[in-house]
Amino acid sequence: MAELLPELCEEICRLLRDEGEYGLAAFLPSMPVVGPCECDGDHCQSFYTASRPAGRYGLGHRNIALSPESGMVILDVVHGAIMFVEVLGRPGVKVAIPAC
Repeated sequence: MAELLPELCEEICRLLRDEGEYGLAAFLPSMPVVGPCECDGDHCQSFYTASRPAGRYGLGHRNIALSPESGMVILDVVHGAIMFVEVLGRPGVKVAIPAC
């Protein structure tokens, strides 16, 4: 992620550390970006960091809502791994994410 979205990665790492999520912050820079969210909303710049599940994430799933200076960032974490990064209101992000 650090190579593809360096500014966003740095910001999310800082926000995770502010929340005490040091393990996730340490892993984030090497996390892959698998593909963009499949919605067509112009406001959505979200992306997957693992294969999309067939249904719900299920047990072990939690959300971490961060407080960036602009837009919204919510992480879907399953068993300690970030699976999906929901990014809303950050138009420059979607351009950088390769399509599947």
